[in-house]
Amino acid sequence: MFKSLTLVTLISVCLSATVFANALTLSSQDITDGELMSKSQEFTGFGCTGGDLSPQLQWKNIPEGTKSFAITAYDPDAPTGSGWWHWQIINIPLSVTDLATGAGNTKTDLAPTGSMQINNDYGSRGFGGACPPVGHGVHHYQFTVHALSVDNIELPADASGALAGYMINANTIATSTIVALYERH
Repeated sequence: MFKSLTLVTLISVCLSATVFANALTLSSQDITDGELMSKSQEFTGFGCTGGDLSPQLQWKNIPEGTKSFAITAYDPDAPTGSGWWHWQIINIPLSVTDLATGAGNTKTDLAPTGSMQINNDYGSRGFGGACPPVGHGVHHYQFTVHALSVDNIELPADASGALAGYMINANTIATSTIVALYERH
C-alpha cells in the first residue's frame, strides 16, 4: 500500500512539474515582477514627466490552439472605481513572440503589422505610462499576455477598454502576467 501511494504521489509531482514547465510565460528586459518600474515607463503629462515607453515583452510556451495574442496593461489601484487601462494591443500575429521597448507608441512602426492598439484611459491610442496620484502609495501594474483562440478580434476603431477587455477575455486560452510596481512621492 505504501509503495503504491508513493508511486502515485511521485507520478503526480512529475506531471504537475511538466504542466508548470510548459505554461505560457511572460518576461521582460525592462520590468520585473514585484519590483518598481523605471521613470521610462512613467507617463508624460498630468504632472508626470517620464519617458512614456511601453516595456519590452517576450513570451514563450505557446499553448496549443493559439491563433493570435493580445497584451494588456492595467492598474487595479487607480482611484477610479474601475481601475485604469494603460495599454491594450490586440491581433498580434501568432508568429510574433516579443514586442520591443516603445512598441506602444503609435507614432513608430514598432507594433506588429496587423495589430490594433486600443484607446487607453488617458484618451489616446497606444501605451500610456504609470502616473498614480502623488502620495497614493504603490500601484500594481499588471502586464498580461493573452494567448487567443481567434486570428482577429473585430472591434470598432473607437472601442472602449471595457469592450476590448471583454472580447480579449472571451477568447483567451491562457495568460501570463508580470505585476510591476510604481509610486509617486
